[in-house]
Amino acid sequence: MPQEFSSQISPPFLSHGSDRHLGLDSTLQELSMYSFQVEVSCTAMEVTQFFEKYPLLPGVILLEQGKFIGMISRRRLLEFLIRPHGQELFFREPLGVLYSYARTAILQFPDTTPVLTAMQFTMRRSPELFAEPVVVQTAPDIYQLLDIHELNLASWQIRGVETQIRYERSQAKMIQNEKMASLGRLVDGVAHEILDPVSFIWGNLTYVSNYSQDLLKLIAVYERNLSTPSEEIIHFKDEIEFDYLEEDLSKTLTSIRTGAERLKKLVTSLQTFCHIDEIYPKPTDLHSCIDSVVLLINSRIKGEIDIVKHYGHLPPVSCFMGQLSQVLMNILSESIDTLLNEAVRYQFNSETTKNDDKPRIDITTKVISQAGDNPELPDSRWVLIHIADNGPGLSEKLQQQIIESFSIEKLADKTTSLAISYRIITSKHGGKFNFSSKHGFGTEFEILLPLA
Repeated sequence: MPQEFSSQISPPFLSHGSDRHLGLDSTLQELSMYSFQVEVSCTAMEVTQFFEKYPLLPGVILLEQGKFIGMISRRRLLEFLIRPHGQELFFREPLGVLYSYARTAILQFPDTTPVLTAMQFTMRRSPELFAEPVVVQTAPDIYQLLDIHELNLASWQIRGVETQIRYERSQAKMIQNEKMASLGRLVDGVAHEILDPVSFIWGNLTYVSNYSQDLLKLIAVYERNLSTPSEEIIHFKDEIEFDYLEEDLSKTLTSIRTGAERLKKLVTSLQTFCHIDEIYPKPTDLHSCIDSVVLLINSRIKGEIDIVKHYGHLPPVSCFMGQLSQVLMNILSESIDTLLNEAVRYQFNSETTKNDDKPRIDITTKVISQAGDNPELPDSRWVLIHIADNGPGLSEKLQQQIIESFSIEKLADKTTSLAISYRIITSKHGGKFNFSSKHGFGTEFEILLPLA
């Protein structure tokens, strides 16, 4: 005889998700789910007939006067019916009776829940609930069932995408690291080639200065011993403007010395920044490292931003100098990017603004004592590098994004310069990297490096 179903039961249907083009941010609404809802007044026999007709149905959603109250899975229903006297007790009884015995913890999510998040929660369930379907709320008072196998399949697909992305990014990072290392060696070589002639000029300037002064003295001696210089000598001195030459020669030599000194410092700073770190850290003069980075970025600020240094007395600190230079460059670049707009505003309003309002970065260094996590241990000594600007500060949203980028879970996401700096300080140097910002009151960065 053909099966007849209660009018209280609507035929189940399968809602199809996307074409399996799942990504790291895919949510449950992109998966295929079953919609099968019945009133608790329906009998187990009626629901069992539906399970026979639709063998892929994972379960049934229970309603009481149209309101969601729970779910019974196909497996749980069949377990009760195959028990001794199970059919006699439950087969013709309303589902409400069976549900009062079979009630278990139900995992329920909104359809906007990420697939990976839902999978993490399902894995925390007790072993006897691993195969139970998941209830997904797709709209107010509308619930659907997600088969755990569908969730597992989607999760494995996304994990595969994530693994592929991690692999591609690691390959790209390796290529980029190799390019940067090659570029660093190239720049270091070019800087060395520039430094050689600069050193030659610098070393000979002293002799040129002394020789020129001696020649000028010799001319003065000749003039004192010649009672009447010849017309040719007088004419030639006028032609070459000897008086101006004598006065300007020392100034010219001083200018050449200043330029050579600046070029020498710039090339040395470039060599320091492009330093190829060895396997083990080495004692480093942090102030020299900071000065080198500041000298390199001066071309960006062009006097529009003041950089003020407050140096304390620091011992040599064991670190990777090249990596630490990169961290300092990243932080100062972030501050400069923030302050450049303020610098333009300050120039337009320079007549009405105070000097204290000029964009400014303060760099402070000192040795501090800080207790460890265990209060019984003695205080440890740290070197503090504090970098603060008087910019507009960062929004709460941006601060949260920066903090999230520091976590290991975000390694597959876009890597920022501050996230790289955080890992260099914490992982490579065993230090601490902190930042704080208040909207309208600037941003502060703290680098703490342990003193052995």
